[in-house]
Amino acid sequence: MGENIGFVMSVESAIDRFSTDVFRMAYARTGNKSDAEDITQDTFIKYMKETKPFVDENHVKAWLLRVAINSSKNLVNSAWHRKNTSMDAADLMSTQIEDQSEVYNAVLKLPEKYRIVVHLYYFEGYSVEEIAMMLSAKESTVKSWMRRARMKLKDMLKEEIDV
Repeated sequence: MGENIGFVMSVESAIDRFSTDVFRMAYARTGNKSDAEDITQDTFIKYMKETKPFVDENHVKAWLLRVAINSSKNLVNSAWHRKNTSMDAADLMSTQIEDQSEVYNAVLKLPEKYRIVVHLYYFEGYSVEEIAMMLSAKESTVKSWMRRARMKLKDMLKEEIDV
């Protein structure tokens, strides 16, 4: 008998606890509500089928977000998606994203790699080290993306204020 003893969270509990986080991550990557909803659903289907044990609730959340990131990346990079989808991240939706502030609107306008690290750091509360692991990138790269994202956000928000 194999011993797969670890943290267990029901699919229903995971959905209740993390569906908004997964949706926001998918939306931040795709800029499209329908695609984000599909990715969210697929992510929880994969969770339902996952057999490896988790360490704790944070491990479950990190795993779900990583799956959403990978699924979003696959979708955005697909030839069909590039041909048939307008990637207008500024076209905001009114549901699921609680923070409709100018700052969040500016974040959605950032290039994808910057949008993701800002979202994970500021909206999900992950450390640079954790983000680097999730994105399979060096910590120095994540720090560089964060610095560039902050500069772009500062410029965008300054323009908004000047207008």
